[in-house]
Amino acid sequence: MKNILSIAILSVLFVACGGDPASVDGIIAEGNVDAMRAMKNELTTQQNTIKEDIAKLTEEIQKHEKGGPASLVTTKTVKDTTFKHYIEVQGNVDTDENIIIYPEYSGVLTSVYVEEGQRVSKGQRLAKIDEGGLGSQLAQLEAQAALAKTTYERQKRLWDQKIGSEIQYLEAKTNYDATQASVNQMKSQLAKTVITAPFSGVVDDIIAEQGGVVNPGQTPVIRLVNLSEMYVDAAIPETYLSKVNKGTDVIVELSSLGKSYEGQIRQVGNFVNPDNRTFNVKVAIPNPDNAVKPNLIATVKINDYTAENAIVVPQNVLQQNSSGENIAYIYEKQNDTTGVAKQVKIETGLTQGETIEIKSGIEKGEILIIDGARALRDGQKIRANSTDND
Repeated sequence: MKNILSIAILSVLFVACGGDPASVDGIIAEGNVDAMRAMKNELTTQQNTIKEDIAKLTEEIQKHEKGGPASLVTTKTVKDTTFKHYIEVQGNVDTDENIIIYPEYSGVLTSVYVEEGQRVSKGQRLAKIDEGGLGSQLAQLEAQAALAKTTYERQKRLWDQKIGSEIQYLEAKTNYDATQASVNQMKSQLAKTVITAPFSGVVDDIIAEQGGVVNPGQTPVIRLVNLSEMYVDAAIPETYLSKVNKGTDVIVELSSLGKSYEGQIRQVGNFVNPDNRTFNVKVAIPNPDNAVKPNLIATVKINDYTAENAIVVPQNVLQQNSSGENIAYIYEKQNDTTGVAKQVKIETGLTQGETIEIKSGIEKGEILIIDGARALRDGQKIRANSTDND
């Protein structure tokens, strides 16, 4: 083997110099760029040819060295498992209970009863607007309503005894009903001067200043957020419409928090966006410590395929032969210390992360070579270092 390699090396040196050690220097000295390119291309071609010949000789030498040392590889016994494939999309954390509260009444903001960060209950008073005399008007209307009620009740008693005219009874009843409606309307107006919490949550921001004038639908007063009802909203390509349903398993990853949640799709949109051909899904996520905030970016992994009793191997153990077929090597034990590498053709399924599903070619219980396989050939003698106990 040493003699063959020596001859090959001498041949390279001789050819590279064109049989004349000064020929390369001579062409360089002439300064002819075209001649220099031509010699470079010729030498490169000859060099590649010699490399191929050396590789062939090395392969043949290894085939004839039957008594040589066995190569050391790492193996693992193949087991079946549940294989899950996920499609991955980006989503946005949101909550339906994240609002800015606007006043329903125009006036001066006289009181703010809460502080930023304070937890409040549904219906709790948050702020008060100057009523502008509505209380006095209500008192007058209530007095009028009380008189109208008394008059109506008296007219009713007389009418029940067939005393008096029907028109007097109806006028009293109409007057009472109208006065009571005015009282209710005034109470409704007066209630609008008090801003209350529409749901339980946390006061995130007090926007309006106490003493300032606020107007309905124009002046933001308080932002209220409920962080206990969080979800992720994600857009899914329409090609997955048949594979994504309510209850489909998902994994939500929040990289900014370093957290991951397992859950299920709670809602699938019924509308395909014509601009990007996607439909929306919502996934509820827990938030016991209120660490999850609205508008966080989330990675949503949706389980679109599951196979039970599947054979799954690392992707890096697969190679391709000259025909473009996927192959791997199985360890066939011959004695207590050595065995041989058997090349098998593989039919693959879906990939997930660094693993790939095997449809055929490898069976449960076989010993797969996972490290050192790229330097092997079919039938080569090997020694195995198992990782089954790792």
